[in-house]
Amino acid sequence: MKTILQIEDNEANRILTERVLERHGYRLLHAADGETGVTMAIEEQPDLILLDMGLPDIDGQTVVSLLRQIPELKNVPIVAITAWPREIAEEMAKRYGCNGCIIKPIDVPRFPAQIANFLASGVPPNETR
Repeated sequence: MKTILQIEDNEANRILTERVLERHGYRLLHAADGETGVTMAIEEQPDLILLDMGLPDIDGQTVVSLLRQIPELKNVPIVAITAWPREIAEEMAKRYGCNGCIIKPIDVPRFPAQIANFLASGVPPNETR
């Protein structure tokens, strides 16, 4: 079972993501802010990190930078999830060092396949799906 860490401060978004992905056999962990998310990533070493770019404590760029400095997490895919306009979101995800981005609101029927693609081996950093 693949473990996904969701760093998301919006409760409704968190619940939706959990409901969709748990039905597809993923184990979901949740952090409501960047600091907690970085700590949980170190402790749990998830297979994928879903990162809301607008967190209450640390901006998404800083969270990605901190995670990429940890050797055990260096190759863990990080996917930005944001409500920013697509063009801005894709550019920022690349600039920040994410493996890609998913635009909110998520496309529920398509979301599990997007996650599976990011979890697949060989996903290069900065690829947007």
